[in-house]
Amino acid sequence: MKLFKSAAFTAVMVLITTVLMVPTQAQAHGVSMFPGARTFLCWQDGLRENGQILPYNPACAAAVNQSGATPLYNWFAVLRSDGAGRTSGFIPDGQLCSGGTGGPYDFSAYNAVRSDWPLTHLTSGASIQMRHSNWAQHPGAFNYYVTKNGWNPDGPLKWSDLEPFGSVTNPPANGGPGGLNYYYWNAQLPSGKTGRHIIYTHWIRSDSNENFYSCSDVVFDGGNGQVTGVGPGGSTPTATPTVTPTGPTPTGACTATWKATNTGWAGHFQGEVTVKNTSTAGINGWTVNWTYSGGQGFDGAPWNGVLSGQPPNVSVKNAGYNGQLAPNATTTFGFNATGSIPSPAPTLTCTSP
Repeated sequence: MKLFKSAAFTAVMVLITTVLMVPTQAQAHGVSMFPGARTFLCWQDGLRENGQILPYNPACAAAVNQSGATPLYNWFAVLRSDGAGRTSGFIPDGQLCSGGTGGPYDFSAYNAVRSDWPLTHLTSGASIQMRHSNWAQHPGAFNYYVTKNGWNPDGPLKWSDLEPFGSVTNPPANGGPGGLNYYYWNAQLPSGKTGRHIIYTHWIRSDSNENFYSCSDVVFDGGNGQVTGVGPGGSTPTATPTVTPTGPTPTGACTATWKATNTGWAGHFQGEVTVKNTSTAGINGWTVNWTYSGGQGFDGAPWNGVLSGQPPNVSVKNAGYNGQLAPNATTTFGFNATGSIPSPAPTLTCTSP
């Protein structure tokens, strides 16, 4: 446990240090945390126990090699103090992910055309909770876009590649300014999307001309928010076939067993929960609940489960394809988490249906 307490403390101290590094003209800060922006996920990928940033991901490593680690210590500061809501004609094509070249830090390396940036796995047409860092809270609007079908992922990102799919003004916040707190809102992902895309978020402050820009690499492959390409040995989730329930809904009892794994990067762990049908009848649906007491949170959405209750009082329901369990059958869901591994482990309860 000392290792994880130290990791969480290091992450917090690094965040505090970055505030002191930001120039005075940058009054607010924020990028997309879900789906994770390139700078946010590369910061998570690279942050080590001693506070150094040494990325595992090759795209993140190349960006640090080009521009140094300072931009990632300021992952939330992809901004233009003179943005004033401007888009095409102000931020040049090919520089959308850095917000051009007029900001306080050099994020130009994060415009690189690569196929190995960290990825968030999503399902076209699904509803997601978008999250945007509220490092400093200010009123304003968030406009979000996605690349058009047929865009060229092997070329520089252009404004003409994007189509809007939503906007929100003054959304609620989870926690106060600073740290890993965030604004949040629900958004409906566009239908008819497959393969790799970029979700682009533009935060337009209404109390100043300062604007913020986020490029989030996503793949529409039926995922539930899994993040790959972050941390040591990042793996790609395997597809699970969809099962359509038939007949009456059976009832029964279930149990849930917790397992947590050290991922090897600071302030994070990976959790896995095994759900077992302990009744003598099949079940069709389950919900697992637990409570965090140490400030832990989620880094993206769970896979093979649907988050229906936010920390500290967590609730995860079955996905559409793994709710049916025969007697003694099991299924698992997993998630990436922020904070230290809880000790003792939380008490899990499972109910069905």
